[in-house]
Amino acid sequence: MIMTMIFTPEQVICVCEVLLQAGCIDRLAGFLRTIPPSSSGLEELEGVLKAKAAVAFHHGRFSDLYALLESFPFSSSSHWFLQQLWLRARYTEAERQRGRPLGAVGKYRVRRKFPLPHTIWDGEETIYCFKEKSRRILKEWYRRGPYPSTREKRELAAATGLTATQVSNWFKNRRQRERATRVGSSAQDNSRPQLHHHTPPPLCHPPFFSQETHGDHSRF
Repeated sequence: MIMTMIFTPEQVICVCEVLLQAGCIDRLAGFLRTIPPSSSGLEELEGVLKAKAAVAFHHGRFSDLYALLESFPFSSSSHWFLQQLWLRARYTEAERQRGRPLGAVGKYRVRRKFPLPHTIWDGEETIYCFKEKSRRILKEWYRRGPYPSTREKRELAAATGLTATQVSNWFKNRRQRERATRVGSSAQDNSRPQLHHHTPPPLCHPPFFSQETHGDHSRF
C-alpha cells in the first residue's frame, strides 16, 4: 500500500524555501515532482514558482526559466533573487555564444538587449543592479561615516534591499575611489613647478598606508 503525504500550502512553501536556502537543488527538484497536479493550486504558489525557477537555472533550462519568470507577477520580496537568475542566465548564454567571459561593457549590453521583465521588476531605474533609492541611502550614510558597523550594515541592507555583503563592498569601493582621487590630485600638485625649491616638502605617510587603510582591513 502506497502512502500519500499531504502537505498544506504553508508546508510546501516552507520545504521549498529550506531546500533552496540549503542549496539542495536536486532534492528540491525531486520534491517539486511530488507536488500534485495543478488542480490542487500548489503549483501556482509563488514559493513553488520561485523554487522551479531556481531548478531551471541550475539545470541550464534557460528557456523554461525565462518563460516562468515572465508568466507570474512575483512580489517585490522575490525580485532581487529572481533578477539574479535572469541576468546570470543571460550572461551565461552570451558567454557561450562568444566563447569568452563577459566584461562590464558586455554585461551592460546584455542587460540593454534583455531588460528585466516587469513581473520581477518594479520599474525603478537601476544602475549596475543598484536602484537609485538604494544608492541615495548609501551615499547619505557615507557622508556621516564611511565605516559602518556590522549592525549598521545589516540595517542598511534591510533599508536598501541589498545584502550585507553588497553594502560592505559598496563602502569599501567608495573609500578606495576617494583614496585614488586624493592620490591623483596630489600627483598633479607635485607635477606643477615649485616656486620655493629651498623649502623641503613636509613629511607624510602615503594615503594607502594610513591608519584609515588599516581600519578598513579590520572591518571586513
